[in-house]
Amino acid sequence: MTRTSRVFPVLTWLFICLVACLALLLADAAQAASAPSGKWLAEDIDGGGVIDRLQTTLEIRDDGIVTGMGGCNRYAGSAKFDSTTIKFLPMASTRMACSTAVMKQESKFHITLDKIRAWRIDEAQRKLILLDGQGFEMMRLSRMD
Repeated sequence: MTRTSRVFPVLTWLFICLVACLALLLADAAQAASAPSGKWLAEDIDGGGVIDRLQTTLEIRDDGIVTGMGGCNRYAGSAKFDSTTIKFLPMASTRMACSTAVMKQESKFHITLDKIRAWRIDEAQRKLILLDGQGFEMMRLSRMD
């Protein structure tokens, strides 16, 4: 048996393993881009920006469970989504009172969530863009995780 005949099967096996690993990595990347899952921080709500240092968050799990902080109150609910569309279902929320400005932003956040019908991710900037039924940007959030 020559050296080449011994090395060739090993190299072939290594190449197959490398291709399999790359396929798994590409599948994970494609799945990440096909779901809005993750923890997100609101940067803009309906074109009005957000209050500095106020944590309005949105966490979407792969199974559709939604949780977060409106700024004053915690909320939870669910969403139905596919590769481009999303619909947030009614949310349950705590009922704490905060300053008027914080409560206005929180209310605007929930009202805007009701209008959302589509989503896209800007991977380069790590942003989740939520759109209304006409395709207008209604909310922009940055990835927290």
